[in-house]
Amino acid sequence: MSEDLEGIENKVVRAPLVEAMATALKNPTYQFHIPGHTKGNGVYKPFKDLVGERLLALDTTDEFDNLGTLNPPTGPIKEAELLASKAFGSQRTFFLLNGSTIGNLALAMGTTQRGQKVIVNRNCHRSILTGLIMSGAEPIWVLPDKIDDWSIWGRISPDAIEKALSENEDVACVWVTNPTYEGIVSDIAGISSVCKRYNVPLFVDEAHGCLWNFSDKLPIPALKQGADAVVHSLHKTGGSMSQTSMLHVARKDSRIDIEVLERTLKLLHTTSPSLLLLTSLDAARAHLESEEGQEQIEKAISNANYLKQEIDKMDSVHYLNYEYTDPTKVFIKVDGLSGTSLEMILEHDYNIEVESASDIGILILSNLGNDLSDFKYLVNCLKEIDKTDYTEHPIIDKKKHMPMLTPQIKMRLRDAYFAPKELINKYDAVGRISAEVVAECPPGIAILLPGELITEEHLPYLKTYKELEVIK
Repeated sequence: MSEDLEGIENKVVRAPLVEAMATALKNPTYQFHIPGHTKGNGVYKPFKDLVGERLLALDTTDEFDNLGTLNPPTGPIKEAELLASKAFGSQRTFFLLNGSTIGNLALAMGTTQRGQKVIVNRNCHRSILTGLIMSGAEPIWVLPDKIDDWSIWGRISPDAIEKALSENEDVACVWVTNPTYEGIVSDIAGISSVCKRYNVPLFVDEAHGCLWNFSDKLPIPALKQGADAVVHSLHKTGGSMSQTSMLHVARKDSRIDIEVLERTLKLLHTTSPSLLLLTSLDAARAHLESEEGQEQIEKAISNANYLKQEIDKMDSVHYLNYEYTDPTKVFIKVDGLSGTSLEMILEHDYNIEVESASDIGILILSNLGNDLSDFKYLVNCLKEIDKTDYTEHPIIDKKKHMPMLTPQIKMRLRDAYFAPKELINKYDAVGRISAEVVAECPPGIAILLPGELITEEHLPYLKTYKELEVIK
């Protein structure tokens, strides 16, 4: 499909799906097909009042209103994917529903087989584990650096990847997460160089880095550093609607069979894709390429820098000042408070919701839609917290939130997941083998995976669990 790129207009930012949906709205048809609410006529009235008639009138699926199809892509959907491919510099870009999860599942199922090995970082998203359970491939764990003062995972070393490759045969791919949930950036160019020496494909879960291609003030995207395939969660930071993502296959020297990948996505995707969600992907790409979108990216960076400069003036409030980070992600901690305590204070006392909280701190995202006034309000709140003594009213949180454990693997991932199992009290599960993936979102990093030995060290991460599935 890459040859089709030459026919797409270079100078004007277009969004063919947005245009096609607008045309469909202006030219309504007599509808005798799904969805059954028929442009909102068969919808619960309070819900219609909440979301509006226009949104419901736009809720349609592919094959109707000259909107094209998703699998395989045709019409305006195909054109929108081609424009995204051009914008991100890929050989082929797939629009995804069900988030980057389905991209990771497709990569696992379409490129790995039972018994093959996949070199993967310990702090990968649970969807990668799910994909490996489905394909039968086995993870070979690489531990990133630990940033102990902040209790988070850091960079993945090219040397660690090379060591794993040198010690293992039949490796299907190397699969790394970059950036980390907190914005730590690894040396993808170095990792890519190692993978090329061993002739092993490199997949990058770049879910949180979809803005990088659109500003030279942000890290270099993996597609420009030799990755064979990349997933992007446009809904996380790129401005599309929830659960919409993209999967990109590299333009040069990719070791991925695109036809196999397309067939795998066809197996996994819904057969009734939401055109409203797909159109939001087209709109997000167009916005990121537009002058307004470019200005908002620059504003997101400057807003985050403003927050950091103001925190530098405080006594007990700190931010993660690390050399290799995405500047739009600000990880904050306060002396004497856990991250979850700080989150509760901001939410209950100041009506502020943050991206997430861990044992140590909170994660703030500087988004496209944030104004400087949002950050000025946050700074004023942090100044009050900086001057407040919370020791007389401690907020106790005994649960740990960021899994920092090295898995002790006792069974193959897929074998453990499908083995006979039983549900038992979590305290009785110590010394047994896990039969399930236990991973809370955010950030979706596994506390336990099938085939892992359950130890006392896991219990502080499992305060909200009463029972666990174990192998009989």
